[in-house]
Amino acid sequence: MKNMTAGNHCTVTEFILAGLSEKPELQMPLFLLFIGIYVVTAAGNLGMIALIVLSSHLHNPMYYFLSSLSFIDFCQSTVVTPKMLVNFVTEKNLISYTECMTQLYFFIIFGVAECYMLAAMAYDRYVAICSPLLYSVTMSYHIYSSLIAGVYIFSVICASVHTGFMIRIQFCKLDVINHYFCDLLPLLKLAHSNTYINELLILIFDILIIFVPTLTIITSYIFIIDSILSLQSTQGRSKAFSTCSSHILAVGIYFGSVAFMYLQPSSVKSMDQGKVSSVFYTTVVPMLNPMIYSLRNKDVTVALKKILQRKTFM
Repeated sequence: MKNMTAGNHCTVTEFILAGLSEKPELQMPLFLLFIGIYVVTAAGNLGMIALIVLSSHLHNPMYYFLSSLSFIDFCQSTVVTPKMLVNFVTEKNLISYTECMTQLYFFIIFGVAECYMLAAMAYDRYVAICSPLLYSVTMSYHIYSSLIAGVYIFSVICASVHTGFMIRIQFCKLDVINHYFCDLLPLLKLAHSNTYINELLILIFDILIIFVPTLTIITSYIFIIDSILSLQSTQGRSKAFSTCSSHILAVGIYFGSVAFMYLQPSSVKSMDQGKVSSVFYTTVVPMLNPMIYSLRNKDVTVALKKILQRKTFM
């Protein structure tokens, strides 16, 4: 049932997920912790999307990008967390081959989309602060909708290439994936066939997925900071910095944890360390982003108060 060998070909129908911890006494506390995180993540991100849809004064490119980021964060968390929660309360953490490849596919889509959406948001802030008079022209409906569509199209291409080449890999026994979800690196460690192309693809896409958005963000903020420092008004500087601070914080947390997972030399890389950084960008960051953007953004807090007042008087 679990593996069949025919000539040089072998088919695996299941894997075992090692999970976050193998200690039985930690399973229930971890289950309660992560179910709490998931509920807050779902409420925060879906609430942010609903708030942007319902508040007409939030209908501008900055908040359309933010609603897309909230959608990505909710989906990223949903791809990983429910299966992890099931694993905390089951004796054997089995995942079927099909389920594993599906999880990998959607994990890559939303992981790549997060990187590029944060880069698009940095470009949006650059235009808003450095060319405010041209903002409505530069960030027209056609431009920002094309940027958002481009993010998703590129993400689907990345996921399709990675997953397509992963499906070609042979797995010849019921192996343990040393992770709490199906990710590229832990899966490649179990391969029974040549993984050179897969490793080359990871290197190429790492450059495209991490360095290109990071370079875009850094370049945008060099111009933004230069523009802010040239402002004469202290109030103007403070307002400009406040519109960027939420984004800078979100970028720092997300890219920091992703880089820790994927850019360490193999000699110092530990999958247990990798699990900790993965928890940040798959569960903690999606929970924090709505809080970061709502607590540090006056437009969002004003919109929320108006919605709540409207509900109170109805």
